[in-house]
Amino acid sequence: MSKLAGLHINVGGVSMETPVIIASGVWPMNPSLWPKGSLEGVGAICSKAITLEPRAGNRGNRLRETHSGLLNSIGLQNGGAVSFIENDLPALSSSGKPVVANIAFETLDELRMIIERLNSCRDMIGAIEMNVSCPNVSMGGMAWGMDKGSLERSVTAARSLWEGPLWVKLSPQAPSIATAARICETSGAQAVVVGNTWLGMAMDNDREEPFFDRVFAGLSGPAIFPLSLRLVWEAAGSVNIPVVGCGGICGPEEALSMFLAGASAVALGTGLFLDSRIPSSTCEKLSEHMKRRSIPEIKDLAGRGRHFRRLQGGA
Repeated sequence: MSKLAGLHINVGGVSMETPVIIASGVWPMNPSLWPKGSLEGVGAICSKAITLEPRAGNRGNRLRETHSGLLNSIGLQNGGAVSFIENDLPALSSSGKPVVANIAFETLDELRMIIERLNSCRDMIGAIEMNVSCPNVSMGGMAWGMDKGSLERSVTAARSLWEGPLWVKLSPQAPSIATAARICETSGAQAVVVGNTWLGMAMDNDREEPFFDRVFAGLSGPAIFPLSLRLVWEAAGSVNIPVVGCGGICGPEEALSMFLAGASAVALGTGLFLDSRIPSSTCEKLSEHMKRRSIPEIKDLAGRGRHFRRLQGGA
């Protein structure tokens, strides 16, 4: 396909035809549920979060639309690591796209056991994506990515156990995304994904109580894009490993902005509910922009917006 010319890229050890990734959490594991033509322009597919044991997910309400986004309280519902290896991974691999395995854990022992299981099928996995937004039991429930020492220990442990490409998906709630990204880099991660959903909530006014049983929920969609773009800018200016821009990308223009801010690839999530062809249209936009600016390869687009001319004598 001519529109893919120049879009091939290696991100954190994963070779992809395009820099467009299906983000964790939104894509069905069953290929029969994928809309026709929806893989056009996709460079890699990220699995839903994988935990050591099966999880039923949260009780009560799970989704609520906002004026410009979507709140979710799914609770990492999944069949566990063994089910992923036996059922989901072969199905995802049938797409011919690299599979990024998103893993969630509450203890270092869980992290170790999940990776041990995934090591049995390492050839089918393009990269592991650590979800450090999950609670660290040893820290009293604080997310792994919120504490510098906790983050360093988890990434270092994963690096010692997993020989393949290792990515870390950072939480936007981290005190400093730049610091968190640097810790990941020095601990052995080959890419960071910036970021994840932002904590929000909704009220049930008729019942006069929180809409979700767990009170807080993850906000995704267009509302968070400017916030995500700022995080990508900060992270990309702090590390030498690739940054994957994620959060609020609902069209090609937002994807292009992520690259200009410093992203080497983008991950699409909630926006796919609006239009499953965003990967294709994003590739078209990137190719058009590169041709217009005489940019031969997509890697040369990353960070071009960081070389702007500051106004002299103005605000």
